[in-house]
Amino acid sequence: MKIVFATHNPNKLKEVAAMLPHFDLVSLTDINCHEEIPETATTLEGNAIIKADYVTKTYGLPCFADDTGLLVDALNGEPGVYSARYAGEHGNAEKNMNLLLANLAEQKNRQAHFKTVICLNINGEQHLFDGICKGKITAQKNGNKGFGYDPIFQPEGYKKTFAEMSLEEKGAISHRALAIQKLISFLQKI
Repeated sequence: MKIVFATHNPNKLKEVAAMLPHFDLVSLTDINCHEEIPETATTLEGNAIIKADYVTKTYGLPCFADDTGLLVDALNGEPGVYSARYAGEHGNAEKNMNLLLANLAEQKNRQAHFKTVICLNINGEQHLFDGICKGKITAQKNGNKGFGYDPIFQPEGYKKTFAEMSLEEKGAISHRALAIQKLISFLQKI
């Protein structure tokens, strides 16, 4: 089954494609959608819906879109829905991590969790799936794999960050993997 994953991020596409080997997963670039779809909602769910609806309405294709946020307890859930643009510029992982580490410098509570929400538009219906991975923010960056906040997020029960894990290790426990598993279970029933 051909399905659009509403992303321009090649790292995210690679990570998700590894979890969906039985589907013909295509990106926004593959369908010649080169515009950035504005993420103007104040919730992760809202942003996922905006992106999926845009692709379905504009291209008439089944589509799923996700939005992910890192929610830090000591910062009242920041950066949350603004995770990708926490330091201002969209997608500047280094600046985002540096700002987060600076904001946590005096905090003892470093508990955090990643949350992914997926919106699937298929067969004229809309479905939402989510996944949460609990952990903590490390004091410094560790590892060079993954993307985003991976070098400073250590999942609960592990001694290494997401950026120190293989794609397979991260894919077994991550927030995105948990949401994708719910998506896969649903897709296998249709």
